[in-house]
Amino acid sequence: MARSSFDGSAIPGSVAGHRISRRGLLRGAAAGTGAVALPALLTACGGGPGGDGKTVTVGSNSSDAVPKKAFADAFAAYEKQSREGRKVKVNTVDHNTFQENINRYLQGTPDDVFMWFAGYRMQFFAEKGLLHDISDLWRGYQGFSEALKAQSTGSDGKQYLTPYYYYPWAVFHRRSVFERYGYTAPRTLDQYIALARRMRKDKLVPIAFCDKDGWPAMGTFDYLDMRSNGYAFHRALMAGEEAWTDNRVRAVFDTWRGLLPYCQPGANGRTWQEAANSLQKRQTGMAVLGLPHPGAQFPEDERDDIDFFPFPEIAPEHGQDAVEAPIDGFLMAKRSKNLKHDRNMESARDLLAWLATGKAEDVYLAGDPNNIAVSDRADTSAYTPIQKKAVELVSGARHISQFLDRDTRPDFSSTVMIPAIQSFINDPKDVDGLVRGIEKQRKTLFAPDS
Repeated sequence: MARSSFDGSAIPGSVAGHRISRRGLLRGAAAGTGAVALPALLTACGGGPGGDGKTVTVGSNSSDAVPKKAFADAFAAYEKQSREGRKVKVNTVDHNTFQENINRYLQGTPDDVFMWFAGYRMQFFAEKGLLHDISDLWRGYQGFSEALKAQSTGSDGKQYLTPYYYYPWAVFHRRSVFERYGYTAPRTLDQYIALARRMRKDKLVPIAFCDKDGWPAMGTFDYLDMRSNGYAFHRALMAGEEAWTDNRVRAVFDTWRGLLPYCQPGANGRTWQEAANSLQKRQTGMAVLGLPHPGAQFPEDERDDIDFFPFPEIAPEHGQDAVEAPIDGFLMAKRSKNLKHDRNMESARDLLAWLATGKAEDVYLAGDPNNIAVSDRADTSAYTPIQKKAVELVSGARHISQFLDRDTRPDFSSTVMIPAIQSFINDPKDVDGLVRGIEKQRKTLFAPDS
């Protein structure tokens, strides 16, 4: 059996990606005072308090067709192998809606198990007492690296997450488009810009660009910062330990401003699905996205045409040594009414233990070849060329980040960075005003008593 080479030894803490609208913020504030009930969209789908002891309810944010079907296959495989006749009932909610409402969901009547992200945001909910400790399950898990265990561990040293897959961010394109026009993958920023100019002459919009969801453009910022200033500085910046008025941060936005003329205009009104579709339709030449994003929007018979290259080098001393590779997985909700009963708890834990196996990942990835298994017990022999290339990209990295909205405080990413980046995209001229505004809020949110 082939084995995954993913290690991720340098992965920092992380925070989940989500877009917070003004309405969403007001809803959240009201919910904090008990004035608003949990939205019906994001309530548990189980059969009431106590359940039946054999049915595990799962809250899912995988609303796109490809992962939704792949998860259905995985849960069906679990049910088939269950000697106790256990079942899985899935409550699928639109990805962004799930993320916007996750805090109130977990404090209301959540499902037994839910999909979420490794690192900081998992730690955030663990500290609030909203997750079940699964450290004893972890003692039986096999095939996970120590780095994966660290990303599944709360600040109290206990494990809360069962990791399931990861995926890298890179610059995606259609292989056939590059072949048609004779393009070659750039290694440096200057070559990247030169390629963008060629694409524009060839009547292509060089870079597909989107940020309606509030998080896609964060990937571009992360790469610009890590390539310009190095991974250590980027991690410190995300941790609130560096000032956003630092000239190194100003330089990142100045570099980004130079790229915007080559990007699709109107990014704040475009979803990531629409940006990926423009790549599929050969309207755009490149897109900075995660592996699942173009994969989910290309027809199955065209997915072999998807290719990527690492985000280009900016400062030679940092090269291309850092890669964004977020990790997703499953957690147990502390406030699930079903889990107060021993039989339901046993069933939920049994599901997590199965999901931690290589077999479970094999079933999922057979239907969604846009992610990479985290377990070294998974069979990678059937990996597509792009999956194999993704493994090489991540395993060859010196440093691995999760993503801006997974690597910092959730309130900083949602209430500060989302509007800041969207404001910059709309009007990139006033970088000084932009970083001063971010810095003022950083000092407040990262104050010792906050």
